[in-house]
Amino acid sequence: MAETLAIIDYGSGNLRSVEKAVERAAREAGLARHVSVTDDPDVICKADRIILPGVGAFAACMAGLAARDGVIEAVEHVALIEGRPFLGICVGMQLLANRGLEFGGSEGLGWIPGEVVPLPHSEAFRAPHMGWNTVETVEHHPVFDGLDGEVFYFAHSFYFEPENNAHLFGVTHHGRPVPALIGRDNLVGAQFHPEKSQKAGLAFLSAFLEWSPS
Repeated sequence: MAETLAIIDYGSGNLRSVEKAVERAAREAGLARHVSVTDDPDVICKADRIILPGVGAFAACMAGLAARDGVIEAVEHVALIEGRPFLGICVGMQLLANRGLEFGGSEGLGWIPGEVVPLPHSEAFRAPHMGWNTVETVEHHPVFDGLDGEVFYFAHSFYFEPENNAHLFGVTHHGRPVPALIGRDNLVGAQFHPEKSQKAGLAFLSAFLEWSPS
């Protein structure tokens, strides 16, 4: 039977692009995966793995997630209680933090200790950070096997600053090293957009689809 993957719909946009990229990654890797975009807690609770995408401001995305009855609880059941693989993309990754400082600050999910803070900027390195950039590994992670030094697509003005460096697996450079890949246990988050990152993005998604956290 095909594994099921739930892409969480909370009004953040970009959902169909993520869905199409995941379906293509599964197809090209020869993996049997049923992908659904959903805000149904029952569907989420039955999923074998979850992707939480995100486009926009931290506070608005968190409010959109909280507005879906039972969705946060369902995602927490799958990711934190059942320990099934979870991927957060861009703001979806940032929501794992304790707090986001955009527009005065708001609470996040608090799954990985840290804050979402403004990107440093200068005349040479401006915010937002948009376009292609290299990601370098800091620590090995199975979803990034063979991808050290590959180029991915970024679009963000804030970034996740983890409290514990053990949760940092990859960085990009925007004036200085900026966290690009974070995680713990069965949770992984990417600041870049794999669905916009062509071959490297598909390889990353394929690795996530095959990942079995120990």
